[in-house]
Amino acid sequence: MELAMQRFLTSVALLLCFQGFGFCFPDHDAVPRYSFLRHAAEAPRVSYHDYIIVGGGTAGCPLGATLSERFDVLVLERGGSPYGNPNVSELALFVQNLAYQTPTSPAQRFVSVDGVINARARCLGGGTCINAGFYSRASRQEVEEMGLNLELAEESFRWVEKEVAFRPRLTGWTSAFMSGLLEAGVTPDNGFTYDHLPGTKVGGTTFDENGHRHTAADLLKYADPARITVLLRATAQRILFRNRGRKHKPEAYGVVYKDEAGNVHEAYLKNSTTGEIILSAGALGSPQLLMLSGVGPAPHLESLGIEVVLDQPLVGRGMSDNPLNVIIVPSPQPIEITSVQVVGIRPDYYVESLTGVNLVAALLAGNSTGPSATSPISNSFQGGTIFEKLARPLSQGFLRLRNRDPEENPLVTFNYFMEAEDVQACVEALRTVERVIDSRALSRFRYPNQSVQSLVALSASVLVNLRARNANDSTSLEQYCRDLVMTIWHYHGGCQMRKVVDHNYKVLGVDALRIIDGSTFTFSPGTNPQATVMMLGRYMGVRMLKGHKFH
Repeated sequence: MELAMQRFLTSVALLLCFQGFGFCFPDHDAVPRYSFLRHAAEAPRVSYHDYIIVGGGTAGCPLGATLSERFDVLVLERGGSPYGNPNVSELALFVQNLAYQTPTSPAQRFVSVDGVINARARCLGGGTCINAGFYSRASRQEVEEMGLNLELAEESFRWVEKEVAFRPRLTGWTSAFMSGLLEAGVTPDNGFTYDHLPGTKVGGTTFDENGHRHTAADLLKYADPARITVLLRATAQRILFRNRGRKHKPEAYGVVYKDEAGNVHEAYLKNSTTGEIILSAGALGSPQLLMLSGVGPAPHLESLGIEVVLDQPLVGRGMSDNPLNVIIVPSPQPIEITSVQVVGIRPDYYVESLTGVNLVAALLAGNSTGPSATSPISNSFQGGTIFEKLARPLSQGFLRLRNRDPEENPLVTFNYFMEAEDVQACVEALRTVERVIDSRALSRFRYPNQSVQSLVALSASVLVNLRARNANDSTSLEQYCRDLVMTIWHYHGGCQMRKVVDHNYKVLGVDALRIIDGSTFTFSPGTNPQATVMMLGRYMGVRMLKGHKFH
């Protein structure tokens, strides 16, 4: 299994990148920009703050920056700094990010119980540090579904976009891919827009005109240096609760965390009646830390010897990962490396593309025999990938603790394609991908003797996950969906709205604790959720500054 995992890691690192996971070199290579950014080992053993944010990722950075306008804020980030690492910052090198694996690497690998190899963020800025850079807002309908005020959401998106979003320069492949989507019937042509609109569009990118990446960590430029402290390599162990008697809810009042040397630190709220602890640790980290702190399904917690603060059986439920399926398109001509730039948006699925030279190591990761001398896939492979992502999979799963160690990954089951409707949507999406590949627009980037069916078979022979495959048929589209499902790292849930948190993102059943991140989502907004997660951090920061409730 470990060998297959290593092969797949190489595959994914050179093939696709996602919203959610940060990549950083070891900290001696880091060049922090901020005076308030330091290692947890330099922090006092005990400190007091108005707000303590666990997780300096996609939501935590804009949230911390906003709250620091008025309050003393501590941000605890278990990873390192993204600065000073060209693999993070430069487009030409972004495909290398996930390949770097150490006990403190920013992409902490995990394998779902379903057998899909995945990763979680461990870096300041979270997933915005290594994803494919696509920036696309949630739709107006999705913003309303989230219960957010449309005017403030618009203001918050624009606040984020001033620093991190840009209009991409389309390459020849990407322009052809866009025309191919339109030929395949994914209409209308919406041109360039940050908005999520049915049809085909050019989205934003977090890579600027020089190919330099901008991340959620860059939003800390708006923080007040006198009111914020951001600690790296600070791993939260548990939230501290006090029991105030039968007539009162348990109250969060502090966080225990460890630095990279294993020293224990404690951070407390100055006044828990006005201050709060906020989890922004992501769809794995937030439910995991809640359970480690005694908030979760009582029988599960008791089985691990965790004292139950609140029996909350819905913590860890509603875990969902938008399944991804890829088709490889070798090309007879060189194709420039691109981030995701164009998307075809249909009600049930999205179609996107990534390209780059030297993808052969990725594409042949699971093929021990390697390419033949005459194969269009060889050691000098050039080409692209076209992939589809289900917009709103009905299949859901759950998260459970593996043990009491916060450094280890929890156990996650996503139940990919458990619902028949998800299989049907995937088949429809793959048929659209096939039409795009067969379009006139993409014909100059394809070998003339390769049919779409042969590309499906080729992809089935080289792509890798750890799922059991149907020995007789992995090339029917139904079986291709199930057998060759991958992740685009847009998983969400575990602390869902109206089940674990209320409409103000306060944790139900306890006081002085909120969760503001993708674990609260019941769907993945937009084609890539990073824009919406950053917006949500800013949005909730502004709401908390004003002390307003939702309309």
